[in-house]
Amino acid sequence: MAQVVPAWAVWALGSAAFAALTAIFGKIGVEGIDSNLATFIRVIVILGMTGAIVTATGGWRPVGTIGGRTWVFLILSALATGGSWLCYYRALKLGPASGVAPIDKLSVALVAIFAATVLGERLSGKNWLGVALVSAGALLLAIKG
Repeated sequence: MAQVVPAWAVWALGSAAFAALTAIFGKIGVEGIDSNLATFIRVIVILGMTGAIVTATGGWRPVGTIGGRTWVFLILSALATGGSWLCYYRALKLGPASGVAPIDKLSVALVAIFAATVLGERLSGKNWLGVALVSAGALLLAIKG
C-alpha cells in the first residue's frame, strides 16, 4: 500500500509546528533577559535533549568513524545555526513575533535559491513561482498596517 503522506513531510510538518512554538515561547522567554543569554540557555537544553535522544536510540559512534567532509559541513551548519539563533532571539527581543517569524521564514525561499545555485537542484517554473509567493507572503505577514 502506497504512503498517503511521505515520512519526510510528516517530519517537516512537525518541524514547522515546533518552529512556531519556538517563536511564541521565545518571545515570552526573552522578555526579561539578554537575547544572547536566552540563546545560550536554549543551546544547553537542546544539547541535553539531543544527547538523551542519541543515547536512547543507540546512535553514538566513535568520533574517528565520522569522515572529515562530514565534520566540516556539520561544523559549518552548526555555526550557521548559531548565527541564525542569535539573530532570531535578538529580533524577538526587539520586535513582534508576528513580524520576526515570517521574515525568518524567508529562509524557505533562500534554501530553494541556494539549493539551485550551490547544490545544482533543478526547480521548475512552478517551483520558482512558489519561491516568489512564499517571499511575498512572508513580507506581507511581516508588514504591519
